[in-house]
Amino acid sequence: MNNTKIIIVGAGLSGLMIAYLLQKKGLEVIIFEADTRIGGRIETITGTTGATMEMGATWFSKPHQHLIALLNELKIAYFKQHTQGISFFETMSFVPPQKFEISDAEEPSYRIVGGTATLIQKLVAGVGIQNIQLQTKVTAIKEVDNHLEVTDSDGIVYIGATVISTLPPHLLIQTITFEPILPDSIQQLARKTHTWMGESIKFAMEYASPFWRELNYSGTLFSQASIIQEMYDHNTSDNKGYALKGFLNGGTHTLSEEERKAKVILQLTKLFGTEAANYVEYHEKVWRDEPLTFFPYEQLLMGHENNGHPDYKKPLLNGKLYISGSETASANPGYMEGAVVAAKNIASQF
Repeated sequence: MNNTKIIIVGAGLSGLMIAYLLQKKGLEVIIFEADTRIGGRIETITGTTGATMEMGATWFSKPHQHLIALLNELKIAYFKQHTQGISFFETMSFVPPQKFEISDAEEPSYRIVGGTATLIQKLVAGVGIQNIQLQTKVTAIKEVDNHLEVTDSDGIVYIGATVISTLPPHLLIQTITFEPILPDSIQQLARKTHTWMGESIKFAMEYASPFWRELNYSGTLFSQASIIQEMYDHNTSDNKGYALKGFLNGGTHTLSEEERKAKVILQLTKLFGTEAANYVEYHEKVWRDEPLTFFPYEQLLMGHENNGHPDYKKPLLNGKLYISGSETASANPGYMEGAVVAAKNIASQF
């Protein structure tokens, strides 16, 4: 049995940010992460060419002021998403795609220099790797007198004065048992809370050169007709790594990776010509196949359904258990901004 003060469940952006803020207040924290890696729904992969590709959280914009303030505090640079050139909009498979250009007057999106994982790395450095315990999957939380007993999948029991969960609420309620059981209202709410990115399939095509820019294409695509539903130029900020990246139709999770890849190549060659088939590597992430992120819903949930619900603000188990994470944020829930807002909200209560 191990003693600690504040236990944070989940080493994604929210969990790391909460730890970072609580440590600033002089509090002792430990983060339990079930996975072998840190970052949660932030995952940057580096291809063989050096291109950094986001399989998770990617973009933010000027209204995301809490995130931008954090990036500035940690001295993390960011850059404007490339949108110059001809973009495509596919309405139906048998109709030629519409071509359009994105106005410079539009509110730009931004990406983090070096990849979104840069933010995770900076927070880990701040929190201290010694305060993060990987491959520690919490399975039970029990209230005992004035503390909580936290049991992991190996049967090890930890003692915490407070536990803060940053798991998606739907995942939390399905994978951790509570004693005493949580109020029925919270259980029902969590079951009906959408998990951001849960159904998403992210893909990236890594290339040796940015042929689309050379052809005056922006790399932006919106489609209602093919497997790629949304896509953008994903070159690195220094323009030394080249990729196209976006979202695939979530329904194609039933296909194999090879089948999805074949459909992606077919769609890209139709739009850009044969050069699109001359890729270096195909990468993808099917988030519904990640049991540490996504648990299948009992009923259909709408995107962001019940995200930011006010009931998540109330601590449970006599003030010893907090439910946090991006889905609980009062502003921009489900996004990186929401993760930071949720963390600030929790930290303000200590």
